[in-house]
Amino acid sequence: MSTSTDATAPTAERYRAFADVEARGMSATYEDWARGVAGDPGTIALIDELPAAKRQPNLVFSSARFQGGPSGPYHLFRDWLHAHWIEVRATALTHATQTNEAARCALHVPAIAGIDGPIALLEVGASAGLCLYPDRYSYRYSGHPQLDPADGPSTVVLDCEASGPVPVPIRLPEVVWRGGIDLNPLDVRHPDDLAWLDALVWPEHEDRRERLRSAAAIAAADTPRIVAGDLNERLDALAADVPDEATLVVFHTVVLMYLDRVGRERFTETVRALPGHWLSVEPRTVLAGVRLRDEVANESTDLVLAFDGVQLAWAQPHGRAIRWVPNP
Repeated sequence: MSTSTDATAPTAERYRAFADVEARGMSATYEDWARGVAGDPGTIALIDELPAAKRQPNLVFSSARFQGGPSGPYHLFRDWLHAHWIEVRATALTHATQTNEAARCALHVPAIAGIDGPIALLEVGASAGLCLYPDRYSYRYSGHPQLDPADGPSTVVLDCEASGPVPVPIRLPEVVWRGGIDLNPLDVRHPDDLAWLDALVWPEHEDRRERLRSAAAIAAADTPRIVAGDLNERLDALAADVPDEATLVVFHTVVLMYLDRVGRERFTETVRALPGHWLSVEPRTVLAGVRLRDEVANESTDLVLAFDGVQLAWAQPHGRAIRWVPNP
C-alpha cells in the first residue's frame, strides 16, 4: 500500500507522499495542490473531518473537481475548497476512487497475446468496465504497425511506447465473455457516473478525457455485466459463469493496493485456485510474491505487470508505456 492510501498515516504525510511519488511528473496541478495541503494545517483540519479511508488525495481532489473546483494554483484551490467544503465532503463520503482508464488495455494485450482460443475476461475493481473491451480498441505500439479490431479501426486508438521484447500480437484476442466486480459499479449511460469518471481524470490529461468519452460510447452500446460487492466475496461465483469453451483471465489494475494484507492474501489464494490465468498490474509493494526485475530500467511510479505471479513488464500507470523484461 502506498503512503497516500495508507489510512493509518498522518494526513500531511499522505499528501506529501502523493506529491513526491504519484503526482510528480504526472500532474503539475496535483503535485502543487498536494504539497500545498501538506503544509497547510487549516486545510488538513478540514480533510481530517473525513474518515481516515476517505482522506486520500486523489479522492479529495477528484471530489473538488466534480463539484466545479478550479484547476489553478494552490492558493486559489484552497480558497475555493474552504468555501465549498460541505459539497466536497459530501461527494468524498459517497464516492470512491474508480479511475477507469481504457488505455490500460495497451498493457494487458501483450500479456494475454499467447492465449489460444476464446477468452473470458473477469476484472476485479472494474468501475464502469472500460478495460473489458481490449478487442474493441485500436493500438499503436512504437515500432509496430497499428493493431485494429477484426472489424476495422476503432474510434479509440491507444498509443503506447513499447521497449524491450514486447510480444505485440498480429491480431486482438477473441473475447466471448466479459464480467466484473466492483463495490460500486458505475454505468456510463448515467450522466452522474460519467461525470465522476471525468473528474477522476487528472487536470492536464485532456487526451485521457477525450478517450474516456469515446470508450464510454463503446461500453454504452454493449454494457458489460458488473456485479456489486467485495471482490473476495464475489469472485468464485462470477468465475463459475464463464463459458466452458473460454479461457478465464482474471485481471486487475491498481486495485489490490486498496486492500489490507489479509485481503490481498485471500484474493491471491482464491485466484490461484481458479482455472485459467491471473493478470495483475499493481504498485511494486503490493504483491509480495512477485519477484521484481529491477535490472530493467523503470520509473518510481511504474507498476508491476505480472502474469500468473511472474513479472513480465514495468508499466506506466495510465498505459502510456510498457517496458518488457527478458525471460528470467
